[in-house]
Amino acid sequence: MLSKEELIAKAKKPAEDAMKLHPFYKGKMQTALKCCVRDVKDFAIWYTPGVAAPCKAIKEDIELSYEYTNRANTVAVVSDGTRVLGLGDIGPEAGMPVMEGKALLFKYLGGVDAVAICLDTKDPEKIIETVRLLAPSFGGINLEDISQPKCFHVLDELRKDCKIPVWHDDQQGTAAVNLAGLFSGLKIVGKKIDEVKVHFLGAGAATIATARILISAGVKPENVIMADSKGTLHKGRTDLKDKFAVKWHFAQITNPACVEGGPEAVFKDADVVYCYTRPGPDVVKKEWVASMAKDAILFACANPIPEIWPWDAKEAGARIVATGRSDFPNQVNNSLGFPGIFRGTLDVQATTITDEMCIAAAQTLSKCAEKKGLSEDYLIPTMDEAWVYPEVATAVGMKAIEQGVARKTMTREELHAMATEKIEYAHNMTQCLTDNKFIKLPE
Repeated sequence: MLSKEELIAKAKKPAEDAMKLHPFYKGKMQTALKCCVRDVKDFAIWYTPGVAAPCKAIKEDIELSYEYTNRANTVAVVSDGTRVLGLGDIGPEAGMPVMEGKALLFKYLGGVDAVAICLDTKDPEKIIETVRLLAPSFGGINLEDISQPKCFHVLDELRKDCKIPVWHDDQQGTAAVNLAGLFSGLKIVGKKIDEVKVHFLGAGAATIATARILISAGVKPENVIMADSKGTLHKGRTDLKDKFAVKWHFAQITNPACVEGGPEAVFKDADVVYCYTRPGPDVVKKEWVASMAKDAILFACANPIPEIWPWDAKEAGARIVATGRSDFPNQVNNSLGFPGIFRGTLDVQATTITDEMCIAAAQTLSKCAEKKGLSEDYLIPTMDEAWVYPEVATAVGMKAIEQGVARKTMTREELHAMATEKIEYAHNMTQCLTDNKFIKLPE
Protein backbone atom coordinates (compact mmCIF):
# COMPACT_ATOMS: atom_id res chain seq x y z
CA MET A 1 0.00 0.00 0.00
CA LEU A 2 1.51 3.31 -1.10
CA SER A 3 1.69 6.23 1.31
CA LYS A 4 -0.13 9.47 0.56
CA GLU A 5 3.17 11.10 -0.40
CA GLU A 6 3.93 8.26 -2.81
CA LEU A 7 0.43 8.45 -4.32
CA ILE A 8 0.78 12.21 -4.85
CA ALA A 9 4.22 11.74 -6.45
CA LYS A 10 2.75 9.07 -8.73
CA ALA A 11 -0.08 11.42 -9.68
CA LYS A 12 2.44 14.09 -10.77
CA LYS A 13 4.47 11.70 -12.95
CA PRO A 14 2.31 11.92 -16.16
CA ALA A 15 2.78 15.70 -16.32
CA GLU A 16 6.53 15.34 -15.88
CA ASP A 17 6.72 12.72 -18.65
CA ALA A 18 4.50 14.82 -20.92
CA MET A 19 6.97 17.70 -20.80
CA LYS A 20 9.74 15.36 -21.93
CA LEU A 21 7.91 13.39 -24.61
CA HIS A 22 5.88 16.11 -26.37
CA PRO A 23 9.03 17.87 -27.63
CA PHE A 24 10.64 14.47 -28.30
CA TYR A 25 7.93 13.53 -30.82
CA LYS A 26 6.97 17.08 -31.85
CA GLY A 27 3.31 16.16 -31.95
CA LYS A 28 1.29 12.97 -31.82
CA MET A 29 -0.28 12.65 -35.28
CA GLN A 30 0.89 12.56 -38.88
CA THR A 31 -0.51 11.82 -42.36
CA ALA A 32 0.02 8.32 -43.76
CA LEU A 33 -0.98 6.68 -47.04
CA LYS A 34 -3.84 4.17 -47.36
CA CYS A 35 -3.33 3.31 -51.02
CA CYS A 36 -0.49 1.50 -52.73
CA VAL A 37 2.19 3.28 -54.74
CA ARG A 38 3.75 0.54 -56.89
CA ASP A 39 5.61 3.07 -59.00
CA VAL A 40 5.19 6.61 -60.30
CA LYS A 41 2.57 5.45 -62.79
CA ASP A 42 0.09 5.04 -59.92
CA PHE A 43 0.00 8.80 -59.50
CA ALA A 44 -2.07 8.90 -62.68
CA ILE A 45 -4.71 6.86 -60.83
CA TRP A 46 -4.63 8.65 -57.51
CA TYR A 47 -4.23 12.13 -59.00
CA THR A 48 -4.64 13.51 -62.50
CA PRO A 49 -5.90 12.36 -64.97
CA GLY A 50 -7.54 9.29 -63.39
CA VAL A 51 -8.95 11.08 -60.34
CA ALA A 52 -11.37 13.02 -62.55
CA ALA A 53 -13.55 9.93 -62.92
CA PRO A 54 -14.46 9.55 -59.21
CA CYS A 55 -14.85 13.34 -58.99
CA LYS A 56 -17.50 13.27 -61.72
CA ALA A 57 -19.22 10.29 -60.09
CA ILE A 58 -19.46 12.12 -56.75
CA LYS A 59 -20.84 15.20 -58.50
CA GLU A 60 -23.75 13.05 -59.69
CA ASP A 61 -24.20 11.34 -56.33
CA ILE A 62 -22.70 13.03 -53.25
CA GLU A 63 -23.19 9.86 -51.18
CA LEU A 64 -20.33 8.33 -53.20
CA SER A 65 -17.97 10.66 -51.33
CA TYR A 66 -18.24 8.10 -48.51
CA GLU A 67 -17.12 5.31 -50.87
CA TYR A 68 -14.45 6.99 -53.00
CA THR A 69 -12.67 9.02 -50.27
CA ASN A 70 -11.74 8.61 -46.61
CA ARG A 71 -14.61 10.88 -45.58
CA ALA A 72 -16.57 8.02 -44.01
CA ASN A 73 -13.80 7.44 -41.50
CA THR A 74 -12.67 11.03 -40.85
CA VAL A 75 -13.71 13.28 -37.98
CA ALA A 76 -12.80 16.90 -37.28
CA VAL A 77 -11.89 17.69 -33.67
CA VAL A 78 -12.85 21.38 -33.44
CA SER A 79 -12.08 23.73 -30.55
CA ASP A 80 -11.66 27.43 -29.87
CA GLY A 81 -9.46 26.76 -26.83
CA THR A 82 -11.79 28.50 -24.37
CA ARG A 83 -12.41 25.60 -21.97
CA VAL A 84 -9.42 23.28 -22.22
CA LEU A 85 -9.34 20.53 -19.57
CA GLY A 86 -9.38 22.36 -16.24
CA LEU A 87 -7.11 25.08 -17.61
CA GLY A 88 -9.80 27.44 -18.91
CA ASP A 89 -9.38 29.90 -21.79
CA ILE A 90 -5.82 29.20 -22.89
CA GLY A 91 -6.29 29.86 -26.62
CA PRO A 92 -6.24 27.75 -29.78
CA GLU A 93 -2.49 27.16 -29.94
CA ALA A 94 -2.27 26.00 -26.32
CA GLY A 95 -5.27 23.76 -26.92
CA MET A 96 -3.56 21.88 -29.77
CA PRO A 97 -1.83 19.24 -27.58
CA VAL A 98 -5.24 18.22 -26.24
CA MET A 99 -6.85 18.10 -29.69
CA GLU A 100 -3.94 16.06 -31.06
CA GLY A 101 -4.33 13.76 -28.06
CA LYS A 102 -8.00 13.41 -28.90
CA ALA A 103 -7.09 12.50 -32.47
CA LEU A 104 -4.65 9.88 -31.15
CA LEU A 105 -7.37 8.25 -29.03
CA PHE A 106 -9.83 8.36 -31.93
CA LYS A 107 -7.35 6.46 -34.10
CA TYR A 108 -5.89 3.97 -31.65
CA LEU A 109 -9.04 3.13 -29.70
CA GLY A 110 -11.66 3.55 -32.41
CA GLY A 111 -9.82 3.19 -35.71
CA VAL A 112 -11.13 6.66 -36.66
CA ASP A 113 -8.97 9.18 -38.53
CA ALA A 114 -9.29 12.53 -36.76
CA VAL A 115 -7.94 15.97 -37.60
CA ALA A 116 -7.25 18.57 -34.89
CA ILE A 117 -8.66 21.99 -35.86
CA CYS A 118 -8.22 24.89 -33.41
CA LEU A 119 -10.02 28.08 -34.43
CA ASP A 120 -8.75 31.61 -33.80
CA THR A 121 -12.15 32.99 -32.80
CA LYS A 122 -14.38 32.97 -29.74
CA ASP A 123 -17.43 34.11 -31.69
CA PRO A 124 -20.02 31.29 -31.66
CA GLU A 125 -21.49 32.37 -34.99
CA LYS A 126 -18.06 32.21 -36.64
CA ILE A 127 -17.47 28.76 -35.14
CA ILE A 128 -20.83 27.59 -36.49
CA GLU A 129 -20.15 29.00 -39.95
CA THR A 130 -16.64 27.52 -40.07
CA VAL A 131 -17.83 24.04 -39.15
CA ARG A 132 -20.64 24.25 -41.71
CA LEU A 133 -18.09 25.12 -44.37
CA LEU A 134 -15.79 22.25 -43.32
CA ALA A 135 -18.54 19.61 -43.13
CA PRO A 136 -18.21 18.26 -46.72
CA SER A 137 -14.69 17.03 -45.90
CA PHE A 138 -15.70 14.94 -42.87
CA GLY A 139 -17.91 12.09 -41.79
CA GLY A 140 -18.49 13.65 -38.37
CA ILE A 141 -17.65 16.63 -36.16
CA ASN A 142 -16.38 16.40 -32.58
CA LEU A 143 -16.66 19.75 -30.80
CA GLU A 144 -14.21 20.02 -27.94
CA ASP A 145 -13.36 22.35 -25.05
CA ILE A 146 -15.71 25.22 -25.99
CA SER A 147 -16.87 27.33 -23.05
CA GLN A 148 -20.46 27.57 -21.92
CA PRO A 149 -23.06 28.86 -22.50
CA LYS A 150 -22.06 29.22 -26.16
CA CYS A 151 -21.23 25.52 -26.46
CA PHE A 152 -24.94 24.70 -26.16
CA HIS A 153 -25.87 27.15 -28.93
CA VAL A 154 -23.06 25.97 -31.22
CA LEU A 155 -24.04 22.32 -30.84
CA ASP A 156 -27.76 22.93 -31.28
CA GLU A 157 -27.33 25.03 -34.42
CA LEU A 158 -24.91 22.64 -36.07
CA ARG A 159 -27.10 19.63 -35.31
CA LYS A 160 -29.96 21.41 -37.05
CA ASP A 161 -28.08 22.20 -40.24
CA CYS A 162 -25.32 19.64 -40.81
CA LYS A 163 -26.01 16.44 -42.71
CA ILE A 164 -23.32 14.64 -40.73
CA PRO A 165 -23.28 13.81 -37.00
CA VAL A 166 -22.10 16.67 -34.79
CA TRP A 167 -21.54 16.22 -31.11
CA HIS A 168 -19.82 17.97 -28.25
CA ASP A 169 -17.73 15.44 -26.39
CA ASP A 170 -17.71 17.52 -23.20
CA GLN A 171 -21.48 17.21 -23.24
CA GLN A 172 -22.63 13.95 -24.84
CA GLY A 173 -19.40 11.99 -24.44
CA THR A 174 -19.02 12.88 -20.78
CA ALA A 175 -22.68 12.14 -20.15
CA ALA A 176 -22.52 8.67 -21.71
CA VAL A 177 -19.52 7.58 -19.65
CA ASN A 178 -20.94 9.12 -16.47
CA LEU A 179 -24.14 7.17 -17.01
CA ALA A 180 -22.14 3.97 -17.48
CA GLY A 181 -20.40 4.62 -14.17
CA LEU A 182 -23.75 5.23 -12.49
CA PHE A 183 -25.28 2.03 -13.90
CA SER A 184 -22.38 0.00 -12.48
CA GLY A 185 -22.18 1.87 -9.18
CA LEU A 186 -25.86 1.32 -8.48
CA LYS A 187 -25.48 -2.40 -9.20
CA ILE A 188 -22.71 -2.57 -6.59
CA VAL A 189 -24.49 -0.61 -3.84
CA GLY A 190 -27.90 -2.10 -4.59
CA LYS A 191 -29.81 1.11 -5.23
CA LYS A 192 -32.37 1.88 -7.94
CA ILE A 193 -31.87 4.61 -10.52
CA ASP A 194 -35.36 6.04 -10.04
CA GLU A 195 -34.86 6.35 -6.28
CA VAL A 196 -31.35 7.74 -5.81
CA LYS A 197 -30.60 11.38 -5.07
CA VAL A 198 -28.13 12.53 -7.73
CA HIS A 199 -26.52 15.92 -7.10
CA PHE A 200 -24.07 18.00 -9.12
CA LEU A 201 -21.36 20.41 -8.00
CA GLY A 202 -20.78 22.63 -11.01
CA ALA A 203 -23.30 23.49 -13.71
CA GLY A 204 -21.25 23.63 -16.89
CA ALA A 205 -21.61 21.76 -20.16
CA ALA A 206 -20.61 18.37 -18.75
CA THR A 207 -23.02 18.68 -15.82
CA ILE A 208 -25.95 19.87 -17.90
CA ALA A 209 -25.52 17.09 -20.46
CA THR A 210 -25.01 14.44 -17.80
CA ALA A 211 -28.14 15.53 -15.94
CA ARG A 212 -30.15 15.42 -19.16
CA ILE A 213 -28.95 11.93 -20.11
CA LEU A 214 -29.36 10.60 -16.57
CA ILE A 215 -32.94 11.86 -16.47
CA SER A 216 -33.60 10.24 -19.85
CA ALA A 217 -32.20 6.99 -18.41
CA GLY A 218 -34.44 7.00 -15.33
CA VAL A 219 -33.16 9.44 -12.69
CA LYS A 220 -36.10 11.50 -11.43
CA PRO A 221 -35.70 15.29 -11.84
CA GLU A 222 -37.10 15.84 -8.36
CA ASN A 223 -34.15 13.84 -6.99
CA VAL A 224 -31.62 16.14 -8.64
CA ILE A 225 -29.90 19.19 -7.14
CA MET A 226 -27.36 21.22 -9.11
CA ALA A 227 -25.14 24.08 -7.98
CA ASP A 228 -23.04 26.63 -9.82
CA SER A 229 -20.58 29.12 -8.33
CA LYS A 230 -23.45 31.17 -6.87
CA GLY A 231 -25.25 28.29 -5.16
CA THR A 232 -27.92 25.73 -5.85
CA LEU A 233 -30.24 26.02 -8.83
CA HIS A 234 -33.91 26.47 -7.95
CA LYS A 235 -36.97 28.41 -9.08
CA GLY A 236 -35.87 31.48 -7.16
CA ARG A 237 -32.65 31.85 -9.16
CA THR A 238 -34.11 34.48 -11.51
CA ASP A 239 -30.55 35.66 -12.30
CA LEU A 240 -30.37 32.69 -14.68
CA LYS A 241 -33.49 33.48 -16.67
CA ASP A 242 -32.08 35.74 -19.36
CA LYS A 243 -28.38 34.82 -19.61
CA PHE A 244 -28.38 31.08 -18.90
CA ALA A 245 -31.46 29.55 -20.48
CA VAL A 246 -30.26 25.96 -20.03
CA LYS A 247 -29.51 26.44 -16.32
CA TRP A 248 -32.86 28.19 -15.91
CA HIS A 249 -34.58 25.16 -17.43
CA PHE A 250 -32.98 22.86 -14.87
CA ALA A 251 -33.80 25.33 -12.08
CA GLN A 252 -37.45 24.75 -12.99
CA ILE A 253 -37.46 20.96 -13.17
CA THR A 254 -35.03 20.00 -10.36
CA ASN A 255 -34.73 20.74 -6.64
CA PRO A 256 -38.49 21.12 -6.01
CA ALA A 257 -37.85 21.82 -2.32
CA CYS A 258 -35.76 24.86 -3.37
CA VAL A 259 -32.84 23.76 -1.21
CA GLU A 260 -30.43 26.69 -0.99
CA GLY A 261 -26.74 26.82 -0.22
CA GLY A 262 -23.35 26.05 -1.67
CA PRO A 263 -21.34 22.83 -1.90
CA GLU A 264 -22.39 21.62 1.53
CA ALA A 265 -26.03 21.54 0.36
CA VAL A 266 -25.08 19.49 -2.70
CA PHE A 267 -23.38 16.78 -0.66
CA LYS A 268 -25.81 16.49 2.23
CA ASP A 269 -27.76 13.19 2.06
CA ALA A 270 -26.84 12.64 -1.61
CA ASP A 271 -26.49 9.07 -2.89
CA VAL A 272 -24.41 10.24 -5.83
CA VAL A 273 -22.46 13.46 -6.45
CA TYR A 274 -20.84 14.45 -9.73
CA CYS A 275 -18.21 17.19 -9.41
CA TYR A 276 -17.21 19.30 -12.41
CA THR A 277 -15.57 22.34 -10.91
CA ARG A 278 -11.88 23.23 -10.94
CA PRO A 279 -8.70 21.19 -10.48
CA GLY A 280 -7.96 20.12 -6.93
CA PRO A 281 -7.07 18.77 -4.58
CA ASP A 282 -8.97 20.22 -1.59
CA VAL A 283 -11.70 21.80 -3.72
CA VAL A 284 -14.08 19.27 -2.16
CA LYS A 285 -13.79 18.97 1.62
CA LYS A 286 -13.79 15.68 3.49
CA GLU A 287 -16.56 16.89 5.78
CA TRP A 288 -18.84 17.43 2.76
CA VAL A 289 -18.25 13.85 1.63
CA ALA A 290 -18.93 12.63 5.15
CA SER A 291 -22.43 14.17 4.98
CA MET A 292 -23.47 12.00 2.01
CA ALA A 293 -25.87 9.06 2.30
CA LYS A 294 -24.76 5.54 3.19
CA ASP A 295 -22.92 3.71 0.37
CA ALA A 296 -22.29 7.01 -1.40
CA ILE A 297 -20.82 7.27 -4.91
CA LEU A 298 -18.59 10.23 -5.73
CA PHE A 299 -17.42 11.27 -9.20
CA ALA A 300 -14.58 13.78 -8.78
CA CYS A 301 -14.02 14.64 -12.42
CA ALA A 302 -11.87 17.78 -12.59
CA ASN A 303 -8.75 17.54 -14.76
CA PRO A 304 -5.85 17.21 -14.42
CA ILE A 305 -6.25 16.84 -10.61
CA PRO A 306 -9.60 15.70 -9.14
CA GLU A 307 -11.41 17.95 -6.68
CA ILE A 308 -10.43 15.59 -3.86
CA TRP A 309 -7.89 12.77 -3.81
CA PRO A 310 -9.75 9.43 -3.98
CA TRP A 311 -8.12 8.13 -0.81
CA ASP A 312 -9.29 11.19 1.12
CA ALA A 313 -12.85 10.77 -0.18
CA LYS A 314 -12.87 7.13 0.90
CA GLU A 315 -11.53 8.04 4.33
CA ALA A 316 -14.45 10.47 4.59
CA GLY A 317 -16.98 7.69 3.93
CA ALA A 318 -17.57 7.43 0.19
CA ARG A 319 -17.93 3.79 -0.81
CA ILE A 320 -17.09 4.31 -4.49
CA VAL A 321 -14.89 7.08 -5.91
CA ALA A 322 -14.30 7.72 -9.61
CA THR A 323 -12.09 10.29 -11.33
CA GLY A 324 -11.11 11.21 -14.86
CA ARG A 325 -7.56 9.91 -14.51
CA SER A 326 -6.22 6.69 -15.99
CA ASP A 327 -3.68 6.26 -13.18
CA PHE A 328 -6.41 5.91 -10.51
CA PRO A 329 -9.06 3.18 -10.18
CA ASN A 330 -12.42 3.93 -11.81
CA GLN A 331 -11.42 6.23 -14.62
CA VAL A 332 -14.68 7.71 -15.87
CA ASN A 333 -13.40 9.54 -18.89
CA ASN A 334 -14.73 10.37 -22.36
CA SER A 335 -11.97 8.24 -23.88
CA LEU A 336 -13.93 5.15 -22.89
CA GLY A 337 -16.93 6.35 -24.89
CA PHE A 338 -16.28 8.50 -27.93
CA PRO A 339 -14.01 6.12 -29.91
CA GLY A 340 -16.58 3.32 -29.92
CA ILE A 341 -19.54 5.66 -30.24
CA PHE A 342 -18.07 7.33 -33.33
CA ARG A 343 -16.93 3.97 -34.72
CA GLY A 344 -20.50 2.69 -34.69
CA THR A 345 -21.91 6.01 -35.91
CA LEU A 346 -19.54 6.17 -38.88
CA ASP A 347 -19.91 2.52 -39.83
CA VAL A 348 -23.67 2.87 -40.34
CA GLN A 349 -23.23 6.42 -41.65
CA ALA A 350 -25.68 7.81 -39.11
CA THR A 351 -26.88 11.37 -39.68
CA THR A 352 -26.81 12.22 -35.97
CA ILE A 353 -25.91 10.84 -32.53
CA THR A 354 -29.05 10.60 -30.43
CA ASP A 355 -29.42 10.43 -26.65
CA GLU A 356 -30.62 6.85 -27.09
CA MET A 357 -27.37 5.96 -28.87
CA CYS A 358 -25.44 7.41 -25.92
CA ILE A 359 -27.55 5.44 -23.44
CA ALA A 360 -26.93 2.25 -25.45
CA ALA A 361 -23.19 2.94 -25.21
CA ALA A 362 -23.46 3.46 -21.44
CA GLN A 363 -25.41 0.24 -20.95
CA THR A 364 -22.82 -1.66 -22.96
CA LEU A 365 -19.87 -0.25 -21.02
CA SER A 366 -21.51 -1.28 -17.75
CA LYS A 367 -22.38 -4.76 -19.06
CA CYS A 368 -18.82 -5.25 -20.31
CA ALA A 369 -17.47 -4.42 -16.85
CA GLU A 370 -20.04 -6.75 -15.31
CA LYS A 371 -18.77 -9.61 -17.50
CA LYS A 372 -15.29 -9.17 -16.05
CA GLY A 373 -16.58 -8.58 -12.52
CA LEU A 374 -17.77 -5.31 -11.02
CA SER A 375 -16.12 -4.04 -7.87
CA GLU A 376 -15.75 -0.81 -5.93
CA ASP A 377 -12.53 -0.21 -7.90
CA TYR A 378 -13.86 -1.38 -11.28
CA LEU A 379 -16.99 0.40 -12.48
CA ILE A 380 -16.35 0.43 -16.20
CA PRO A 381 -13.68 -1.08 -18.46
CA THR A 382 -10.25 0.49 -18.77
CA MET A 383 -8.75 1.85 -21.97
CA ASP A 384 -6.51 -1.17 -22.46
CA GLU A 385 -9.49 -3.52 -22.83
CA ALA A 386 -9.63 -3.25 -26.60
CA TRP A 387 -12.46 -5.78 -26.98
CA VAL A 388 -14.87 -3.31 -25.39
CA TYR A 389 -14.74 -0.70 -28.17
CA PRO A 390 -16.26 -2.93 -30.88
CA GLU A 391 -18.98 -3.86 -28.40
CA VAL A 392 -19.83 -0.18 -27.87
CA ALA A 393 -19.65 0.50 -31.61
CA THR A 394 -22.03 -2.35 -32.33
CA ALA A 395 -24.56 -1.22 -29.72
CA VAL A 396 -24.49 2.35 -31.03
CA GLY A 397 -24.74 1.33 -34.68
CA MET A 398 -27.65 -1.02 -34.01
CA LYS A 399 -29.49 1.68 -32.06
CA ALA A 400 -28.98 4.11 -34.98
CA ILE A 401 -30.45 1.53 -37.36
CA GLU A 402 -33.36 0.93 -34.99
CA GLN A 403 -34.07 4.66 -34.77
CA GLY A 404 -33.93 5.18 -38.52
CA VAL A 405 -30.98 7.60 -38.50
CA ALA A 406 -28.53 5.24 -40.27
CA ARG A 407 -27.80 5.42 -44.00
CA LYS A 408 -26.46 1.86 -44.02
CA THR A 409 -28.09 -1.23 -42.54
CA MET A 410 -26.24 -4.36 -41.47
CA THR A 411 -26.55 -7.17 -38.96
CA ARG A 412 -25.10 -7.06 -35.48
CA GLU A 413 -22.49 -9.61 -36.52
CA GLU A 414 -21.47 -7.61 -39.60
CA LEU A 415 -21.20 -4.40 -37.62
CA HIS A 416 -19.12 -6.01 -34.88
CA ALA A 417 -16.76 -7.57 -37.43
CA MET A 418 -16.31 -4.24 -39.23
CA ALA A 419 -15.56 -2.34 -36.02
CA THR A 420 -13.13 -5.02 -34.83
CA GLU A 421 -11.26 -5.03 -38.14
CA LYS A 422 -10.81 -1.24 -38.20
CA ILE A 423 -9.67 -1.01 -34.60
CA GLU A 424 -7.25 -3.90 -34.99
CA TYR A 425 -5.88 -2.23 -38.14
CA ALA A 426 -5.00 0.88 -36.10
CA HIS A 427 -3.31 -1.23 -33.41
CA ASN A 428 -1.35 -3.28 -35.93
CA MET A 429 -0.26 -0.22 -37.90
CA THR A 430 1.05 1.47 -34.75
CA GLN A 431 2.89 -1.70 -33.74
CA CYS A 432 4.35 -2.07 -37.22
CA LEU A 433 5.62 1.53 -37.25
CA THR A 434 7.14 1.02 -33.81
CA ASP A 435 8.74 -2.33 -34.66
CA ASN A 436 10.30 -0.79 -37.76
CA LYS A 437 11.47 2.26 -35.79
CA PHE A 438 9.43 4.79 -37.76
CA ILE A 439 8.00 5.56 -34.32
CA LYS A 440 11.01 5.68 -32.04
CA LEU A 441 10.84 4.70 -28.39
CA PRO A 442 12.15 7.25 -25.88
CA GLU A 443 15.37 6.50 -24.02
